[in-house]
Amino acid sequence: MIEMLKRPGGQLASRPLHFFWLVDCSGSMEGEKMESVNYAIKQTIPDMRAAAEDNPNAQLLIRTIAFSTGAKWEQEEPTPIEEFSFKPFKAHGLTDIGEAFGMLAEQLTIPPMSDRALPPVIVVLSDGRPTDDYRAAIQKLMALPWGKKAVKIAISIGTDADDEMLAEFTGNKDLVLQANNPQALVKMIKWASTVAKQVSAPNSNPTANSLLPLDMNTIPTEDDIDAADVW
Repeated sequence: MIEMLKRPGGQLASRPLHFFWLVDCSGSMEGEKMESVNYAIKQTIPDMRAAAEDNPNAQLLIRTIAFSTGAKWEQEEPTPIEEFSFKPFKAHGLTDIGEAFGMLAEQLTIPPMSDRALPPVIVVLSDGRPTDDYRAAIQKLMALPWGKKAVKIAISIGTDADDEMLAEFTGNKDLVLQANNPQALVKMIKWASTVAKQVSAPNSNPTANSLLPLDMNTIPTEDDIDAADVW
């Protein structure tokens, strides 16, 4: 696992910031939802790279988990945003989000996490209800110091998503973002991608979600999003 990278000239890179995408790839995501997720995450990469270049205080490392029937790493090694190559997600199967949380928890111990790391950012996207034991996995996650300190954001896709479960994960219902159409989903994903910049700002004092000074006023609202059919 990557804890510290070398910059040109042999200097040590600054503190690692691990950014995780956990994406629902169940069968109900097939079609426009999955296409919108893939489009939006791909679109965030140039902006995240630009933000990383402007901030020498953090080394932004990306990882992705897909969950459907079971869960799997799509990008297991923490990869610098400058080198990250996005693989589109494909939809099929169930909604085993508990397994995804369990896999994530295994990576939030020290090691493999560095004690010098900034609080990780975890973004979960889901349109359905869990088909496995997610509560035990969330409890395991929240028992870890990095699980408690992580910035946890959820994007609730459509009207059938389990918002109560997502709020259990974030610990803050205000960080469960509603996306009921393609335009909203794209805007919410793009907003979530900017959180790493806020966490790694030189004067920030990142801590648990309820205390983190996120600029919540920048979250897109219905007024910012063109009318569209609701999922």
